[in-house]
Amino acid sequence: MRDELLGLPVQDRDWVVVGAAPEEMAARGFKPVGKDFPVFLHPETREEYALARTERKTAPGYKGFVFHTDAAVTIEEDLARRDLTINAIAKAEEGSFIDPYHGRDDLAAKVLRHVSPAFVEDPVRVLRVARFAARFTDFTVAAETMALMRTMVDDGEVDHLVPERVWQELSRGLMEAKPSRMFEVLRGSGALKKILRELDRLWGVPQRADYHPEVDTGVHVMMVIDMAAKLNLSLPARFAALTHDLGKGTTPADVLPRHIGHEMRSVSLLGPLCERLRVPVECRELALLVARFHGDIYKIDQLRRTTAVTILERCDVFRRPERFEELLGACEADYRGRLGFEARDFPQSQAWRHAVAAARSVDAGAIARACQDPAQIPLRVHEARVSAVTKVFN
Repeated sequence: MRDELLGLPVQDRDWVVVGAAPEEMAARGFKPVGKDFPVFLHPETREEYALARTERKTAPGYKGFVFHTDAAVTIEEDLARRDLTINAIAKAEEGSFIDPYHGRDDLAAKVLRHVSPAFVEDPVRVLRVARFAARFTDFTVAAETMALMRTMVDDGEVDHLVPERVWQELSRGLMEAKPSRMFEVLRGSGALKKILRELDRLWGVPQRADYHPEVDTGVHVMMVIDMAAKLNLSLPARFAALTHDLGKGTTPADVLPRHIGHEMRSVSLLGPLCERLRVPVECRELALLVARFHGDIYKIDQLRRTTAVTILERCDVFRRPERFEELLGACEADYRGRLGFEARDFPQSQAWRHAVAAARSVDAGAIARACQDPAQIPLRVHEARVSAVTKVFN
């Protein structure tokens, strides 16, 4: 109902059934699929039909609920357990709206507001509000809802979030129109420090103004992920954009605003972070490459050709050229995610593509067959690639 009222494409429809029992649904041919409460698939449309239900908090965390369904549960009672008023709107079969919590008013006012005080019982809702802020970029979070979110953080409810749910919401938020708003809300509620402490510590860390007119590292990273969204980058590239500068949060105070060696410190922080959040392999691998090499990507005209080829080899570009393209996308977002740099060109990407094409033109198989000492094959192939790349740039 929310998307329909906003004039947005409706991706799927969820049905709530009142006045029925599981046995009746099964008798009508609906297939049960719910684990914690009765959810059924329509025998023809395959749309989800859930029995109206209420819930009761029994333990910390988002799994600590007991659900109750029976024919006496009303649609209003079912809607009361939703997170936000804009998600607690239903439409009856004859077309009339059921909106007991004034979600349509909040849609008109562009406000994200909780339905009831029970909001505090599910920590995932903190992440969901932040994600909706990234999707609906002109909506604001109601002051009373933000206050409840801070209470959830202070009371330790957010500490019970499981990694899989955190990653699920973060990854969806990264793919929204303005990902920075998700982190703005998480930071404002205090949840970012609990969920991504490596990112949270970047705010207030200065950078050299000649390279970063925005100065603040946290502000820069937010500009980078919004630029990644503008460039329509993939999830792995957006996650890499988010995490490429984590090492700047550990730069000793006496050397600021310089950040010598922050790339390797970022790599060191990324490994444990990815383990903690169960980050998928493709996102983790690209993020590690971007963190390690983004500084070098900008300097292709200054690099020795053997160094450039070594970078290509370490990025496994000869087997994974598509991943290297994602790396270049993340680096472009990093470069253009700076105050006054947003509309600048990034010619380094094309230069690296020329280097890739030259290096890939080398016939590694022919070199291997001609080499009498197998141990020398990697070196001979590397030298041939360096020679090919040198010819392109000289």
